[in-house]
Amino acid sequence: MFEITIPVLNEEETLEENVLKSLHFVKSEITENFRIIIADNGSTDNTQQIGEQLARNNSEIRFVKVPRRGVGLALRTSWMASEATVVGYMDLDLATDLSHLKEVYQLLFVEKSCDIVNGSRLLSKSKVKNRSLLREITSRGFNLIVKNYLGVGITDGMCGFKYFNREVAQNLIETGIDLDGWFFSTEILVKGDWSGKKITEIPVKWTDDPNSKVNVKNLSKQYFKEILRLKKEKKGFFNKNI
Repeated sequence: MFEITIPVLNEEETLEENVLKSLHFVKSEITENFRIIIADNGSTDNTQQIGEQLARNNSEIRFVKVPRRGVGLALRTSWMASEATVVGYMDLDLATDLSHLKEVYQLLFVEKSCDIVNGSRLLSKSKVKNRSLLREITSRGFNLIVKNYLGVGITDGMCGFKYFNREVAQNLIETGIDLDGWFFSTEILVKGDWSGKKITEIPVKWTDDPNSKVNVKNLSKQYFKEILRLKKEKKGFFNKNI
């Protein structure tokens, strides 16, 4: 089974439209053997009611209520409970074009040629629209630090489009990835690289959401903190897991 988790927080305005759009695309263009997990991490609006109704009306959709806020917590909760062949996530705003799900399915299901597929906005064939200069500079800077300082080959640790062989994702989480926040998805990629998992990066068509809730300043501080922590953990990780 192909399982797609969509973490949500106070998304009552776009939840139904974008989840159904994703459902119809996967069902008509890729496979009928799939599931969409709506992982609600702390919404206080009508997101839960809408999500639960979507799950009642569509057998391919499940709603999961996470006890507190945190994208990482939402993903970890969803993936650790999964029995699907492939797990992954994308953002509700569909910033990454849905067509890339076909590539994920081909690589992980049909060819079985890698362990992880990572969408990258920084490859030469990637197409990025509507991104502010501040977010572009910040993204490139952090990804350069992650690549060089942590010694990995990935180009974009922060793009919200990542898919895994489910057993690989669960094994990596069990190495001690317990972050609740955004850096969770970067850390699992870094540790996948350190573990020698085969990571295939694909260039994506990506459109920035002007209504994004991400606070660049606060996120930057958190990312710096977590990058320094990972650097300290690197030697111990190799000793324990490689």
